[in-house]
Amino acid sequence: MASSASTEVKFVPEEDNFLQRHVAFFDRNKDGIVYPSETYQGFRAIGCGYLLSAFASLFINMGLSSKTRPGKGFSLSFPIEVKNIHLAKHGSDSGVYDKNGRFVESKFEEIFAKHSKTHPDALTNKELKELLNSNKEANDRKGAFASFTEWKILYYLCKDKNGLLHKDTVRAVYDGSLFEKLEKQRASKKHA
Repeated sequence: MASSASTEVKFVPEEDNFLQRHVAFFDRNKDGIVYPSETYQGFRAIGCGYLLSAFASLFINMGLSSKTRPGKGFSLSFPIEVKNIHLAKHGSDSGVYDKNGRFVESKFEEIFAKHSKTHPDALTNKELKELLNSNKEANDRKGAFASFTEWKILYYLCKDKNGLLHKDTVRAVYDGSLFEKLEKQRASKKHA
């Protein structure tokens, strides 16, 4: 008896859509949908603790699910559709992702031109706070909280021994490659 080949189609983010690539890391089974359990697994894979991973999975999926599923009803499973992640962009952000989720090089460079005063290619914790304050929009508590949370987790996970968050690390978080790098580093430490 011949075995049938799997016809399951895997979701592949658009090459120039950095926001999709960023979120696709958390789509652990690559079906184009991120469930809270996958968000949790992704946060654990990059080195976050149990509590932070649990909080992030609930906060992110509950906050983004309905925005990425236009025309669809509420779902208690809080799925995020990766192809529509641009619909969930929040205010008070850096503007590095455009309205379609593509990378805006000039906005990325602006972060460091304006805020990295101590080191040209890195941010200190103080400079990061200045960046967050400068991006904060009036009456945008949700967006400001989302930005604060994203940047602080990045700083916590990726600052160097001198407390610096390097430009290449920030670029890698925008294109999603940082997550895979962190997962590989964590896996190699487990097996060492």
